[in-house]
Amino acid sequence: MKKTVLLSMLIVTSILNAQERPKLVVGIVVDQMKMEYLYRFSDDFSANGFKRIIDNGYSFENMHFNYMPTYTGPGHSSIYTGTTPSIHGIVGNDWFNRSTGKEMYCTDDASVHTIGDGKPDEGEMSPKNLQTTTITDELRMQTNFKGKVLGISLKDRGAILPAGHFANWAFWYSNTGAFISSSFYGEKLPEWVSKFNNEKHYMPYINKGWDLFKPISTYDNSLQDNNPYEGKLYGSSAPVFPYNLKEMYEKNGASIIRSTPFGNDLLAEFAMQTINNEELGKDNITDFLTLSFSSTDYVGHLTGPRSVETQDTYLRLDKTIADFLTYLDKTVGKDNYLIFLTADHAGAENVNYLKDNKYDVNSVEPKEIKKGLTQFSQDTFGENLVLNYSNFNLYLNKEIINNKGLDLFKVKQSFKEYLMTQNQVKRVYTEEEILASTGNDFFLDIISKGYDPNQNGDLVVLDKPGYIEYKGTGTSHGTPYSYDTHVPALFYGWHVKHGESHDRKVITQIIPTIAQMIKIPFPNGTEAKVMTEVFK
Repeated sequence: MKKTVLLSMLIVTSILNAQERPKLVVGIVVDQMKMEYLYRFSDDFSANGFKRIIDNGYSFENMHFNYMPTYTGPGHSSIYTGTTPSIHGIVGNDWFNRSTGKEMYCTDDASVHTIGDGKPDEGEMSPKNLQTTTITDELRMQTNFKGKVLGISLKDRGAILPAGHFANWAFWYSNTGAFISSSFYGEKLPEWVSKFNNEKHYMPYINKGWDLFKPISTYDNSLQDNNPYEGKLYGSSAPVFPYNLKEMYEKNGASIIRSTPFGNDLLAEFAMQTINNEELGKDNITDFLTLSFSSTDYVGHLTGPRSVETQDTYLRLDKTIADFLTYLDKTVGKDNYLIFLTADHAGAENVNYLKDNKYDVNSVEPKEIKKGLTQFSQDTFGENLVLNYSNFNLYLNKEIINNKGLDLFKVKQSFKEYLMTQNQVKRVYTEEEILASTGNDFFLDIISKGYDPNQNGDLVVLDKPGYIEYKGTGTSHGTPYSYDTHVPALFYGWHVKHGESHDRKVITQIIPTIAQMIKIPFPNGTEAKVMTEVFK
């Protein structure tokens, strides 16, 4: 009898210990997903995708990015580090490097090389430019590097930055149609990845083409199929369903899958293979999979937020997520995995659409802004003092300024005054003003959180609301306004209670919350502000 009781106690203790942490954490980032899509498309979602997460998990309805610029590289970095670009150092997808005089990419690393069937430059990537740890780094260290971490995405930055410095692997999609990696992670792709690549899983999607997922009457929350605010997909005669992907593939290759919903489907297939072959969630040591769906961003940029194409992409993603959850139920177990789902940024309305509806806004291309700045500089100083204009940052040539004996402060003020005469500009802040921010100016505070004095410019421009530095069709993002900052933040699964909050939260709170839930250290740059509402 005593032996039976003792054995029972040991079993109960073992179960309790096993439940201290989930077997698998899955971080899902949906690139360019606006919170309002969950509202606008809700009636047409299934019960088993987004709705399953919302109905059984916890939703933070008022989640925002708390810095500028709102781009993919900074977005993924900020989510997984729990801090902002001013601390983690990823201040854009790319940015001007003063020391080289050239643009640098957020994951550039010339010391490593491509692993797999990709072009040489596609794999010269690593997380070395990320200056802080991620939650995935902390998990690796907390488990004495026994817990596995893998990052996957169509985009290199969407795979590398979330996976952190200590990941087992990061995989991303090459224009060749293969998932590749870099020598930062290993010298040879795992055999299962090579097998997956050789099977060319993208071809069935291309052969089938892209037609509407549901009857056309379903898409009454979007504009007509052919409208003037959309761009054309890979040389198509008009942005109209159905799309002949085989013709596009013959002219452009396997990269076309990115700009269709099927890029998300392909990634989900690869994610399930990753879980299976890497045996994620198979023991009581927590593993972490970072999953970034990028096709939503490619489609969004091309066709804008009001297109049938964008709605179709989200309806299909809903089914993809439903299938993925079912897979997790079967392989890891319903009560053994923890999911969070968010976005790396949202997106603006198309400017011409707003103009046609009597909102007096406009688009302006960055190259035109730089052209005006250069002309102003020549007219005012007799020299081109403009090194670069990108990411709303103006970089000045301090060498020429010094050689000419000009007062740097006065030069900055002159450029500031010029920029304030431009129709699209709301405010301009100098480096000194940004670094002296007290938080009293809302937009200055946001800009300061995205500013690294070693990597950003001498002045930062804040455009007026609704204005966009982009072309006339589709859309873009980058500003500190709510249409670019307001994203979903959903928690589901292991030890997550059901509920919702409408209090304003910021993106850097997600990871500290996850860290507390799974009982591991915070990433080293975070303010460690936790959303306690989600705890049971």
